[in-house]
Amino acid sequence: MKTKKVRRLAAGGATGNPGRERVVYAASTSARGKASSLAGAAVGRTVKRAKARAPEGRPAKQWQLRLYVMDQTLKSRTAFSNLKQICESHLKGRYHITVIDLLKQPQLAKGDQILAIPTVVRRLPSPVRTIIGNLSDADRVLVGLDLRPVG
Repeated sequence: MKTKKVRRLAAGGATGNPGRERVVYAASTSARGKASSLAGAAVGRTVKRAKARAPEGRPAKQWQLRLYVMDQTLKSRTAFSNLKQICESHLKGRYHITVIDLLKQPQLAKGDQILAIPTVVRRLPSPVRTIIGNLSDADRVLVGLDLRPVG
């Protein structure tokens, strides 16, 4: 099994316009040469950049999220899709999702003490928060990420 890296920019070309999505693929190829991908998008990492502003004109908080997955399972794809949907609806332009495939980089699991997959770790803003599962219960995910108060 070979690993290849492909770099693509979303609509807007190589201009690097703010608010555009940049996807870096790290897909493994099978014997037939077909590349596999997570949710049809990214196994490597997805970066969302925008110059979102808080109401007072200062820059808005940037959310850094890590999604730990194991290969291209249904749960992994569902977790990525659910996380992206939640971020788009509640953190539009203020988030950065890094997808880490533990089959390719198992040493990264130790740093965030990953015991189960899929797992989301919120690195910023502090404090660090961890959510395990496919993120299908949006209300629990919002409370877990501290986007919505308990109640």
